Amino acid sequence: MAIKEPDAPAVGDKGLQAGALGLVGNIVIGLAAVAPAYSLAATLGYVVLAVGDKAPSMFVLAFIPMLLVAFAYKELSQDTPDCGTTFTWGTKAFGPWIGWIGGWGLAVSAIIVLANVAEIAAIYLFKFLGLDDLAENILAKVLLGSFFIIAMTLISARGIVVSERFQNVLIAIQFGVLVIVSIIALVRVFSGTAGAQAISPQLSWLWPSGLDMSSIAAAIILCIFIYWGWDACLAVGEETKDPGRTPGIAAVITTLILVCTYVLVAYAVQSFSGFSEVGIGLNNPMNTDDVLTVLGKPVAGTIAASLLLLTVSVSALSSTQTTILPTARGTLSMAVYEAIPKRFSYVHPRYMTPAFGTIVMGLAALFFYLLLTFLSENALADSVASLGLAVAFYYGITAFACVWYFRRTLFTSARNLFFRGIFPLIGGIAMATAFGISAKDMIAPDYGYTAFGPIGGVFVLGVGMLVLGIPLMLACFAFGTKRFFRGETLNANTEVKVPDVF
Repeated sequence: MAIKEPDAPAVGDKGLQAGALGLVGNIVIGLAAVAPAYSLAATLGYVVLAVGDKAPSMFVLAFIPMLLVAFAYKELSQDTPDCGTTFTWGTKAFGPWIGWIGGWGLAVSAIIVLANVAEIAAIYLFKFLGLDDLAENILAKVLLGSFFIIAMTLISARGIVVSERFQNVLIAIQFGVLVIVSIIALVRVFSGTAGAQAISPQLSWLWPSGLDMSSIAAAIILCIFIYWGWDACLAVGEETKDPGRTPGIAAVITTLILVCTYVLVAYAVQSFSGFSEVGIGLNNPMNTDDVLTVLGKPVAGTIAASLLLLTVSVSALSSTQTTILPTARGTLSMAVYEAIPKRFSYVHPRYMTPAFGTIVMGLAALFFYLLLTFLSENALADSVASLGLAVAFYYGITAFACVWYFRRTLFTSARNLFFRGIFPLIGGIAMATAFGISAKDMIAPDYGYTAFGPIGGVFVLGVGMLVLGIPLMLACFAFGTKRFFRGETLNANTEVKVPDVF
């Protein structure tokens, strides 16, 4: 005899500003959270190091599971437009324990990346201003990085409309500079004025032939980091017009914009730089940490070089804010359903934002940043490398949750079979595979900059932060109301309602 899920009350308005965002604003939030300029600057060189001239193919290959996971987000948000996203959907599909740990995975990824993007914003701003000595000074970086975290936290708490307007400017700068510099680079390559190091673009760069699985997995986990953040547009779904439709469409459009941008930039960089081990060549180890800004002056002169430095700083600063937005809303949802202390459900009556959760998230990121920086700057660098594990973890949970939650309707139509079943299932398997292979590689002590005895520091940080969620979850169970963990506040039958504002 089947056991019926306990009934749960319908959940209505959480106090957020319904209807504040349109489709464009939703896409802007998603793009800004990805921080494309910073992501490319920090990661493109390492993707090339892993797979050589096949970097564009890795962007395409990693895009496929991202798109498939985006379909899962779209279907789930249409059915349950809740700012808790992975937490809410994982709970409705698999129960409270999996849902809670999925929500923790999202929070972990945010805390890790916030610490890093704040420092990157500080470093590149110093470089843009010609203050290279301060860019290498730990105290100066920490002070400015900490200021950025605090400032972006306060802007996020101020209101979603203010946040969107601020992001419109930052995202326009990012994509404008990236696209213009890439086009100039390609024009110079085709016109023969790029220099002796330049090479002609090849269609074969889009096909990952000749690569082993380890190299592909290493590149894919890096690319997961490059794409990560687009799901921020789902977390602000309850503040978007037509919440059952717009956020899902925004997620798909965001991933499409990203793959086109990344392939364009990769082609421009590889064609203009070539693969020499000297100068601006991509095999020059001096360029690996940031092949993007290295190209600024050779491509379009001193002004372009300065603009690229500013763009990376703006990109990181933009991500600092848009990473706080979805995570604070995730804690709001968890508190509403009594999965964490009720205090996190507080919404500012004037600004209509989860003010308490926003402040706590900002402070947690600030503490993590200060802790890792003063323990070891290498540990901070390794935390970035570990980020892909947390992202693959909660993306995978979301994809599998889609398949299981809609399992009874999969065969009612061909559309449901593919968009609720096959596509999310493939995306989830891809995330789980990337997680497993990468974790296996990261456990080696020579992976990254730090090690704890025979275990690599990247593995310890990545897996350790996820495992930390278990005692926190047990503490919430032991000292909370227990209603959430008994399935009384949220289960498969819970009806989530959001006011429709057109």
